[in-house]
Order: sequence, then C-alpha cells, then structure tokens
Amino acid sequence: MNELNHVGLWNRCLEIIRDNVPEQTYKTWFLPIVPLKYEDKTLVIQVPSQFFYEFLEDKFVDLLRKTLYKAVGEGTKLMYNVMVDKSSRTTVNLESSPRTIISQKNVVGKEIPQIPASASELDPHLNPEYNFETFIEGYSNKLSRSVAEAVALNPAKTIFNPLFFYGASGVGKTHLANAIGTKIKELYPRKRVLYVSAHLFQVQYTDSVRNNTTNDFINFYQSIDVLIIDDIQEFAGVTKTQNTFFHIFNHLHQNGKQLILTSDRAPILLQGVEERLITRFKWGMVAELERPTVELRKNILRNKIHRDGLQFPSEVVDYIAENVCDSVRDLEGIVISIMAHSTIYNKEIDLDLAQRIVRKVVNKEKKSVTIDDIINIVCKHFSLETATIHTKSRKREVVQARQIAMYLAKSYTDFSTSKIGMLIGNKDHATVLHACKTIKELREVDKSFRAEIEDIQTALKKQG
Repeated sequence: MNELNHVGLWNRCLEIIRDNVPEQTYKTWFLPIVPLKYEDKTLVIQVPSQFFYEFLEDKFVDLLRKTLYKAVGEGTKLMYNVMVDKSSRTTVNLESSPRTIISQKNVVGKEIPQIPASASELDPHLNPEYNFETFIEGYSNKLSRSVAEAVALNPAKTIFNPLFFYGASGVGKTHLANAIGTKIKELYPRKRVLYVSAHLFQVQYTDSVRNNTTNDFINFYQSIDVLIIDDIQEFAGVTKTQNTFFHIFNHLHQNGKQLILTSDRAPILLQGVEERLITRFKWGMVAELERPTVELRKNILRNKIHRDGLQFPSEVVDYIAENVCDSVRDLEGIVISIMAHSTIYNKEIDLDLAQRIVRKVVNKEKKSVTIDDIINIVCKHFSLETATIHTKSRKREVVQARQIAMYLAKSYTDFSTSKIGMLIGNKDHATVLHACKTIKELREVDKSFRAEIEDIQTALKKQG
C-alpha cells in the first residue's frame, strides 16, 4: 500500500481512539505517533521513546487491539518504530504484544464465557504485572501481604477463606488480589482461577437473566477453584445479584474453594449489602491496607523508576513521596506525567518540573465537595430552585434531579446512605439505594444521560 493508505488507516484509528479516551490523553499519547507503513497486514508506527512504547503497551493495548480490528481488519499486527537516540535519529523496531491482534471470535461484549473443558482454556483475567515481586512491602501492608502469600501457597487450605481486603482507593488491594491469583496459577496450573470486578459480575448476571441463561451463569461460577471479586461494595442495593452471589459463595466455600474479595470499606460498613453476605465475608480473614507511609512511598517510586528504566534525581523522588500521600496509583501517575512531559517537550527531569506537575495534582484536591455543592450544581444544571429537591414533588424532573444528587453524594462524600437521604429530601436509606441503582443503570444504557452526568461532574470538579 502507498503512503496515503497507511496515513489514512492511522487517521481512521485516531478517530476511534479519540472517542474512547479523554482529550488530554489523546493529545499526549496518540497525536505524537507517526504512521510509517502498512504491509503484510502489519501497521508500523513511530513513537518518541522506549518509555512511550511501554506505556502504550501497558495502558492502551486493549484499545489498540479493538481499534485495529475496526479500522483495518481481522489479524492486523502492530509494529513500533521506537526512537532510541534523538540526536542521531537512531530507531529500533519492536513488536506489539499478541494482545493487540484480534480475531472475529474475540469481538464480543460482556458475554458469559462458556465453561472450558480444562483449566488451561479458562482465561483468569489476571494482570501479570500485579505480582508479589512488584508489590512493595511496608508497615501499612505487611499483614495483608503475609496473609496473601499464605493463601497463594495453600489456596482454601488456610483459615483465611474468604480473604477480604479493604482500604482506600489506590493502596494496592487489586494488586495484591491479582498477585495471589498469579502465584496460584504458577504453583497449581490446573486450578481454575478467575478475577472479575463486582461490576462486571453484575452485568453478566443481568445479561444471563435477559437471555434466560442464569443456570449456565451459576454453573460457570460454581466451577471456579479460586474466585477473586474486586470492589465488592458495588453489590450495594442490587438484591438479585446479591442473592445469586450468596448461593455461588456458599457452594464454593462448602466445596473447599478459595474466595478473595476486595472493598473500599470494612464489611461492617457495607451499606446496602445483605447481612447474611456480610456475615460470610467475616468468616475468614479481614485485612486492611492502610495508606502508604512516606518511606514506603519512596520505595514504591524507586521501584517503579527502576523497572521502567528511568533516571530520577533523588530530590525529585523525595519531593514526590512527601507531597503525594494518598495513593500508590497517584504516585505512579505522577511518574508517568513527568516522563511524558520530559519526552514530548525534551525537558530535563528536575525538581522544578516535578513541582509543577505535583502542584497540579495536589491543588485539584484542595477542597472537598459537600452535599450543598452537589445540590446547587444539580439544580443549576436542571434550572430548578434548590428548595425543590427537598419537597415531596413527584414531577419527573424533580425526582431525577434528586436521584442524581443522591448518586453523586454517594460517590463524592463519605456519608452513609441514611445520612445522604436525610440531607437530600429527608428520604430513607432504601430510597437512596434505589436512586443510586437507577442512575447507574441509566448511565450504562443512555449515552445522552451519561453526557449530562459527566457535565455535572465537570462542574463539581471545578467547584472542588
């Protein structure tokens, strides 16, 4: 194919990518890419650095895979031409991982997988980079890691079943849960291990009800040896999903199978989850992952920088660790942002660059969003008086505004559902759970409604 064709193919890819990532992400990670050629079903693209290549492969491999299928066709391969020395224009060609190649049979939605004949045919959906070697231990996670390693060595043979991890976002729960699954697959390759988010489990269950395949859904999950459910708090308020999971949980536990669950809060604080499930969550071990200490944050940064083959001055590492304190994910995001700025704008990595980027992140969190902020912004968006939301009005626009306010309050504040109900219309706990479920489902099926919610959330971020 001639030059016009490979440029045209990449432009078609960019159109799809732009619809699926934030604008800043698109500008930072996709606009700098230069298409070089397309031949033998292989698209060759040039990227500015080894780090750029590794980041694309790590964060956007699934998006690239699906985009290539839609824009170019089945079986298309991706090859990177990586700039390794800008002064001499030296480049090296690197293949994409096999995950960027997609075939027709893999273009499916969130369908319930067929029960494979053997463990080797079941995709555990684990992230291999989330393993014990890359999990940095510190005082805040020492107990959780020790328990996790014990379970990995002897799944369902310890007293830690179920194993329930909880803690704030970004402290390593998903990493540790994946590490257990990865180690079990290494030690016991015949075991059927499956990692799934609570949200995807719920979507799969809803699909099975719609398609009249609920028995197949239950049978599939009851065939798992090690079931890892991430963000179990997402089950709040969805009674039928909880009932089904209750029976799956009982079956697995009674048959000597290992359950690993993660949540952003302790079992006792799980509002909207049935008491019989909460009781079972506490049967085994409940372990908290606390926010990382300064020393642990430094070690995490050094480890990431070393793994990525980067060079950061020690004062930059110290500054980041001392000023970004909530989440491991935030630390890694800062490293990526600094590296991206350094690569794209050809700047030295120094304290000045680190300070400018860290200030942007830390300043965004300078003010918490309150219930009053949420009510004011929601009412302004729908041109309603704020007092209207507290009335008993059953007008459609008032009910929906009230439900959206409850949904956002659940996301942006730490208040219980009972407290949210009391502050928004003096409603009860069940009304808030119903509101959250309604808005969540509407977001998933209605594109224009989802856009409205995103507009309100943008206004809330500016408020904060």
